[in-house]
Amino acid sequence: MKKILFTALLGVASLAACQAGDLQQAGKKTYKNPVIDYSLPDPTIIKASDGYFYLYATEDIRNLPIHRSKNLVDWEEVGTAFTDKTRPTFEPKGGLWAPDINYINGQYVLYYSMSVWGGEWTCGIGVATADKPEGPFTDRGMMFRSNTIGVQNSIDQYYIEDNGKKYLFWGSFHGIYGIELTDDGLAIKEGAEKKQVAGTAYEGTYIHKHGKYYYLFASTGSCCEGLKSTYTTVVGRSENLFGPYVDKKGQPMLDNHHEILIHKNEAFVGTGHNSEIVSDAKGKDWIFYHAVSKANPTGRVLVMDQVKWVKDWPEVAGSSPSLEAEAPVF
Repeated sequence: MKKILFTALLGVASLAACQAGDLQQAGKKTYKNPVIDYSLPDPTIIKASDGYFYLYATEDIRNLPIHRSKNLVDWEEVGTAFTDKTRPTFEPKGGLWAPDINYINGQYVLYYSMSVWGGEWTCGIGVATADKPEGPFTDRGMMFRSNTIGVQNSIDQYYIEDNGKKYLFWGSFHGIYGIELTDDGLAIKEGAEKKQVAGTAYEGTYIHKHGKYYYLFASTGSCCEGLKSTYTTVVGRSENLFGPYVDKKGQPMLDNHHEILIHKNEAFVGTGHNSEIVSDAKGKDWIFYHAVSKANPTGRVLVMDQVKWVKDWPEVAGSSPSLEAEAPVF
């Protein structure tokens, strides 16, 4: 078994070396995964007016870490969204998970989940605001929790604007739901009703509009079991924001059908909870997600790959993390 594993890893390393040589001969700059080799789970990203991309992650670094980069490859830590004194408190012993960063009405709006492991009826979603992407963020409090919205395990939120309206989608293995927000994005709109858009196999929702379709990205499997993690990034599409989202055969995500976008390979497992898609100067699309590195299995490291659109479906080369690839252009 050890010999087989060594041979497989040697084959991957040889392939990566050949690919890197081809890229270098072509005069192209390359990058290696992971782009950050320490734990930054559940990434979210935004490009700010200062020219930097800002990336936020679940608080394996306490109080929600913030990093920035001008080229998506070289990152520096610039602080945290909160401090011990300013961090949210509605779940007193809860962790701050799965941030989602946005720019709404002239301010940076950061949605976050707050939960303890197993607290699927007391966990919830809150919101904070700041004038600058690096903060400091001011907590605006809880928007709702599982037992008030009636959705078990209400975490992993994602904000989107569509046709002049603002919406929040969320959920974790008990259905993915969406609901309309107020114009400032800080509360549920009065009278709004939640609607389920995907089944019970998913969490880590992200919806991206490309062409005439909305694409619902999500994660299946287990996120947090180290090298035993089975997290996999999947996707379905719809011509309407609230669905129905379907796979290539037209089968609905409400019944847990989807297409696999990113799965494990010889170097990484637990590939999931992707960020927003961002574009480089050449218009190429890039996506971040976390994975467990077999070479450094402590935490969930930050991985990046290019997304290509093939027959109106997103694809990542090899449907798995690259080891070394052509870098974004800026």
